Amino acid sequence: MQITGIPFGTTDWTKIEKTEHKGETGSAFWRTQHFGDIRVRLVEYSAGYLADHWCVKGHILFCLEGELHTELEDGRQFVLQPGMSYQVADNAEPHRSYTHLGAKLFVVD
Repeated sequence: MQITGIPFGTTDWTKIEKTEHKGETGSAFWRTQHFGDIRVRLVEYSAGYLADHWCVKGHILFCLEGELHTELEDGRQFVLQPGMSYQVADNAEPHRSYTHLGAKLFVVD
């Protein structure tokens, strides 16, 4: 990845409006910024959230708070706790996430 055409800047995430994205159960609340082709999000999952689809988008995801469970379509499962991250390429391994208690993530895709 090459990051070009983005001048230095700062983001106060508390000033970015939240958008709600309902899951199969629960909701995800996104605060989103776009920098060229790069989407950067602060995502908060409610307790009991379960994604309503298998995602094939690539991400770099960092867990800030809570606990996030991610299941790959092939059955493998991973748990992220604060300070942990995962990365996956576009169209590489379909994945979906859920959380029992809720989670807060920083996502770049």
